[in-house]
Parts: sequence; C-alpha cells; structure tokens
Amino acid sequence: MENYNNTPWEQDSFRTGSTRPPKKRGGLIAVLLSAVIVLCGIVGTLGFMNIRQRQQSPSDLTFHNNPNPSTAAEDALSSIPSVPLQDETVELLPTPEAPENTPQQAGLSLQEIYSKTIDSVVSISCTLEDGSASGTGVVLTQTGYIVTNSHVVEDATAISVLLTDGRTLTARIVGTDPISDLAVLWVDAEDLTPAQFGDSSSLRVGDVAVAIGDPLGIELRGTMTDGIISAINRNVTTGGRTLTLIQTNAALNSGNSGGPLLNSYGQVIGINTMKIGAFTDSAGVEGLGFAIPSTTVKQIVDQLIAQGYVSGRPALGFTYRETSITERQFYRIPSGLLVTEILEGSDAAKKGLAVGDILIKLEGTDTPDQASLETVLYSHQPGDTLEAIIYRSGKYYRVPLTLGEATG
Repeated sequence: MENYNNTPWEQDSFRTGSTRPPKKRGGLIAVLLSAVIVLCGIVGTLGFMNIRQRQQSPSDLTFHNNPNPSTAAEDALSSIPSVPLQDETVELLPTPEAPENTPQQAGLSLQEIYSKTIDSVVSISCTLEDGSASGTGVVLTQTGYIVTNSHVVEDATAISVLLTDGRTLTARIVGTDPISDLAVLWVDAEDLTPAQFGDSSSLRVGDVAVAIGDPLGIELRGTMTDGIISAINRNVTTGGRTLTLIQTNAALNSGNSGGPLLNSYGQVIGINTMKIGAFTDSAGVEGLGFAIPSTTVKQIVDQLIAQGYVSGRPALGFTYRETSITERQFYRIPSGLLVTEILEGSDAAKKGLAVGDILIKLEGTDTPDQASLETVLYSHQPGDTLEAIIYRSGKYYRVPLTLGEATG
C-alpha cells in the first residue's frame, strides 16, 4: 500500500470538517435577490413590447375572399381530360428457348457446368447430442472419400450422406482440421463420381464463379448460384484463427458450407466455408462469400487421407467444453473451459491436471470460450510451453503446459 504525506491538520479542524463558526453572508444573499428581481422586470417589459408590436404589424399571410374554397379545386379538376376506357390488354408473346449462357469464350455454359458437376456434390446430415446440422460435400475419389467443412461435422454423433441418385450412406470421419476448417469423410461405395479440381493459384479477380450446394438444408439441395471471383488471398479471422480465402459474390447461405466453388470449366477451385452478413444484419450485407482455395484443400486433404490428421498442429493434451451461465451460478465457479478428458501421455497428464478442472487463462489471456483459447493456441507450435491458470476446488494454480501435436 502506498504511503501518502498528508499536510498537517489546521489547529481548529478535525477529519469531519472545520470547527470555525460560519461566516455571515446575509448581504450577499440580498444583492443576489435584488439582481433577480431586476432581471425579471426587464424580461417582462420586453415580452410586453413584443406582444404590442405583433398586434400592430400586418400579417404576412394574404387571405383571398372565397366563400366556397372547394370551387377552385373543382374548377382545376374539370380542366383535366377524363381517362378514356378502351379494350387494351397486355399481350404475352411466346418466349424463345433460353440460349446457352457462355460465361467466357473457352468455358462451359452454366447449364453444362451444372450437369458436369452435380453428381459430385453430396448432401450431409449430422446428428448432434442437442439437435442436428447439415451441409454440403464434394466427392474426392470414386472409392468413397468426401471433403467438407470441419464445422459441418463438429460434435456429430452420426453422419449420413445423400447422393444425387437417391442413396443415403452412413459416413465416418477420416480426419478433421479445425484450423483450415476442412474434414474428410468416407462412405462404403466404389462407384462415386469424383469432382475435378483446378488450380486456384491461377485465379483472377473477375473470373466466373459458380457455387452448388444445399442452402438452408436438404430441402433446397442442388441449388446453383453464379457470380465472379471478387478477391483473392483475402485474410478472414474467425474462431480465433485467420484463413486466407477466395472471396466471391456467388450467393452462399447456411447449408452451402462444404460445397464446391467452381470455375467456368466446372473445376473445383474452392470449398465454400462462410459468408458475411445475415438476414438480421442491420447493415444488410450481401455478396460476401468465402471459399478455401483448392491449393489449401489439396495440402490438407492429402494429409488427412494419409494419416488422419495434419502435422504441426498444437494441442493442449486435454479436451474441454464451455461452461454455461447457469453452471457458473449454481456451482459458483469462474468463467472458463471445463476439462472433460485428459489425454494419456500428454504433458497435461504429467502435470496432474484432472477432469473437472477449469482453464481460466492461457499465456495471460482469458479463456471463457473456445475462440479465445484457439486465438492463443494457434499462434504457437508443438513444443512451446505456455502458462495456464487452473481453477480447482476454490483455488487457482499456475501450471506450465508444454504443447503436443494434435493427431486428430
């Protein structure tokens, strides 16, 4: 606690106030009352003079002597000719057959793009502990591998895939990578139609872009929207991580996640992942969709198929979940992430962390939710040691945790 040098007390003062008798201020009060009376008199005089002046000045309005005001209006209307009634009808001409829409000289028409790629687009339905979720996927191989977004299958207890031929197949997760928001699924089939992937590094702003997917769910499956490449190498931060994405104005909505963004040759040049703006946005943002470039998709998918995870991703060594306000109030625990499982052989296990502990901070940053944690976690590499603040049974502990490598 800081020391303060107080000035010596006055001889006739105490902490609660001065003991000097109050000064007489009767003269000052009399002067102030006199001033108020004078000002009121001046204001009243000016107001009276203003009223007299208004009464004597002529009005700026000129009234016309018209005993029947409606007569002028009727005269004006009578000068307008009446609308003639004739036997005129709107003629509907035969509509010619819609021409093929060729977006550029060497490309395919939009109809050709759709017919070429639709069999490679699948609908994904997920069962969650507290509901359901849906999205879109793209067939990678004839033997059952499918790519989609990681957030589409996150926390899924069961996953099914609907093909364009009407078959519904049970899918298993091969591997997920939340950092890139990509996941690979597998279904037991040998006759799928794989999509063709193009090189997204050759894209230019203004190139034609086409999206196919299930906006708002399976009921609208197979919807195609078109637009252009609005920007490339666009850095977008979400969930504590920054993704380098392709921006497009092709309409994307909830359910398009995991579907293909196609070029004018029907090649997949991106996997749709997010949009900015919603029906509830006051700004009314539209035409801001984003897709993961195909060059990134190849890099991540190849590792997921080969080993089930992406090398070099940091891991804390335990799983966790966010706590609700009700839990915090009922159990009187602080805001943080509740440890749900300790991974065997991890540094967290060696340091004695246990199920039920609450992670309050990581490297000095509060971790009330997953996004806050991932912001810190994904800025480090496996092998880095971070300071964690752990809450357990009413006490706080500092624990140095060495990050491991995520393997799925």
